[in-house]
Amino acid sequence: MTQHHDMLIVGAGILGLSHAYAAAKRGLKVTVFERTATPLGASVRNFGQALVTGQPPGPMLELAKASRDIWGHWANVAGLQLKRNGSYLFARTEAEEHLLQAFCNGRAVEHNYNVELLRGAALRDLYGGQFSHHRVALHGLDDQQLYSREAIPALIDYLHRELGVEFHFSTLVRDIEPGRLHSTAGSFSAEQIIVCSGHDYQTLLAEPIAALNPQICRLQMLRARPRVDLNLQHALLTGLSCVHYGAFADLPEAAAVQAQILRDVPHLHDNGIHLLISPTPYGELIIGDSHHYGSDPSPFNAEQVDDWMIELAEQTLGCGIQVIERWQGVYGSKGPGPFSFLRPQPGVSVALMHTGVGMSVGPAMAERNVAQLLGEQ
Repeated sequence: MTQHHDMLIVGAGILGLSHAYAAAKRGLKVTVFERTATPLGASVRNFGQALVTGQPPGPMLELAKASRDIWGHWANVAGLQLKRNGSYLFARTEAEEHLLQAFCNGRAVEHNYNVELLRGAALRDLYGGQFSHHRVALHGLDDQQLYSREAIPALIDYLHRELGVEFHFSTLVRDIEPGRLHSTAGSFSAEQIIVCSGHDYQTLLAEPIAALNPQICRLQMLRARPRVDLNLQHALLTGLSCVHYGAFADLPEAAAVQAQILRDVPHLHDNGIHLLISPTPYGELIIGDSHHYGSDPSPFNAEQVDDWMIELAEQTLGCGIQVIERWQGVYGSKGPGPFSFLRPQPGVSVALMHTGVGMSVGPAMAERNVAQLLGEQ
């Protein structure tokens, strides 16, 4: 017997849940399908950094700002832990300092980034001088941080309990056609079906997705304990991130930073390493990451890459760390832009991220997609 709903969503990662929220808050009857017993993909393997500061001016910055407000609402209604005190990006070299200064003097003012540059006494006072070996620190005040492994289940619970979203876990969606979805839990019908299947490009709607020529990015990730009591409450980045994030990468001053990396530490460039550190609620640190691209993620990690990341982390933190867990992050990458929203058939859509900022922009991106589908202005 076919069960009828207003909207069916494939995938319970951040994009699927964000679309479910946008639809359910409008009063639609929504059902979400997830092939595993709990989400295990990019949305729980990440740093939990919802960054505004790193996004390039234009649509991505606006989506990140709007997503910031949505995360704040979810923290209140779903009870998920959310640090709203920002991030620190440390400049380790003169070139990195010049780049951050240029960003603050120009782009940050022009596009209303909420940032401040700490140096001198302000930097020495930060965490009791723990980071005073850096030249300056860019404080991104709008950046947020959450613990994805707990935040995603908390959001699922809220959607089910308060907004009536139905979930079918451990359920494979075999096929989709206009108005109908066929799964291991039965057949379902709906006016709208949205596929948010992350980096799985072959199970559903493979032909229209293949036309985008997407790739998969594989990341090496660590969880560690600092060997001193840091009580870290902010997400941390270094100047290496300036050549990775669009807010900085196209500024003229970024060329000197990139040249310095290629001259002094080419192995970091070759492996896409730019340090990110996120505190968990339990005094641990999530550390990464590297970037390797291809059509299939290799299952094999290189110990040398982990060693380089550990060395960077210890330099940045000014203390040793003890690794307690290692894993692979993974996300869809290298599409025609940062994201795609396709409508290959009537009433059938697919939402894809082609970059690793789904936590930063996904909530607002889904709000926009659902509004478009429903014909709202």
